[in-house]
Amino acid sequence: MKIILLSGGSGKRLWPLSNGARSKQFFKVLQDEHGNSESMMQRIYRQIRLSCPGTEVIIAAGEAQSDSIRRQIGSEAETVFEPSGRHTYPAILLSVAWLLDKRQIEDTEVIAVLPVDTYVEQGYFEKLTEMESALADSGADVCLLGVQPTYPSEKYGYIMGESMPDRPYRQVRTYTEKPDLATARRLVSEGGRWNGGVFVFRASFVKALIEKEVGQVSFDRLYALYDRLPVNSFDYEVIEKNTSLVYIPYDGEWNDLGTWNTLTEKMQEPDGGFVVRGEDCRNTHVINELEIPVVALGLNDMVVVASADGILVSDKHASSYMGRYVEQIDNRPMYEKRQWGEYKVLDFVQCRSGKESSLTKHMHVEPGRSLSYQMHHLRDEIWTIIDGKGLFLLNGEIREVVRGDVLYIPKMCRHGMASTEGVDFIEVQLGTELVEADIERFPWDWSEQLGR
Repeated sequence: MKIILLSGGSGKRLWPLSNGARSKQFFKVLQDEHGNSESMMQRIYRQIRLSCPGTEVIIAAGEAQSDSIRRQIGSEAETVFEPSGRHTYPAILLSVAWLLDKRQIEDTEVIAVLPVDTYVEQGYFEKLTEMESALADSGADVCLLGVQPTYPSEKYGYIMGESMPDRPYRQVRTYTEKPDLATARRLVSEGGRWNGGVFVFRASFVKALIEKEVGQVSFDRLYALYDRLPVNSFDYEVIEKNTSLVYIPYDGEWNDLGTWNTLTEKMQEPDGGFVVRGEDCRNTHVINELEIPVVALGLNDMVVVASADGILVSDKHASSYMGRYVEQIDNRPMYEKRQWGEYKVLDFVQCRSGKESSLTKHMHVEPGRSLSYQMHHLRDEIWTIIDGKGLFLLNGEIREVVRGDVLYIPKMCRHGMASTEGVDFIEVQLGTELVEADIERFPWDWSEQLGR
């Protein structure tokens, strides 16, 4: 069996910590059995390795998540990066195309697809073996995991099934994706189960879908035509239309950590960052990433989150419905973790002429890490070293830089930075279009200099 771990999406319902470059699955707000902080990604990957030690895991994600995946998982897991975010149906097709075309797996190979943002007990992963057996015994196209619902919800798909004599699995009679609340109440009362977001199928099943979309099983062709695929979930595009389905019941712990309401239930500490709370706060979580204090007084059933991207003050239940409000916010990400360290946007100014702008960042490059050797076409940059030591590279020439050094980098000049002891600097960008996409990278090996 191969496992595809879906890591797409920015998690709008977890704004302002989540954004296009910093996704919810990388927040280290959970704790492992030893009390160490870990993210959703680290937790579920650790659990998979514990229950399925020899199974290959492929992480399907957006290119913007590449640094976060390498920082938290390393290079052990294989990754397939989407050219653009288009929901789970295209992501699954692209990942299976990679396995069929690039890895040359057999059509009969069984593949399991799992979401990254579920908080579950270890027994959840042991169900994968049962699902594989159910798929073989039943001859169905797909086996689902039917989770025992805890309340009627409009956020999940609902499975209605029939018991099979002497079989641990059940035949799916009807499947309803994200019904209205009244329908959800009826389905729960009739014994319906939530779709846990796990799909187990043979490679041949998705192979046929790929051929339908692009004519042939070619990863490169599917990648090139990715923007032509339906922007739809696998649930709507495939499961709701299919009648050859079975499911394995699951009654263990299962939580979707896609909202502040559900995520805070699994956080060990009520506060994070510079927070001063009154004793009269009840069932309230406050997370502060800013340098200034947040004072919380007399709050009940609330979540307060402050970051460089914005400030959220919400009733916990209401926070589940914030997605449509966040869509009205079109600001660029103000904070991002990268493989080399992190940056925070401090200021953005539109110059009086209206033709140029300035963007100011605080950059931190961790010891032994380096920025890529790069060039910008639309902007000049000024770097002011404020702490630590590093090696600065400009058009092939290397010099050591320390606190107080000021570096001017005109557009079209190749430049880079390696950190020997950890280096912090202020970067001021000046230009007509200040976007992260204005970057061209070139090969450069820092190993000899950093080794010294």
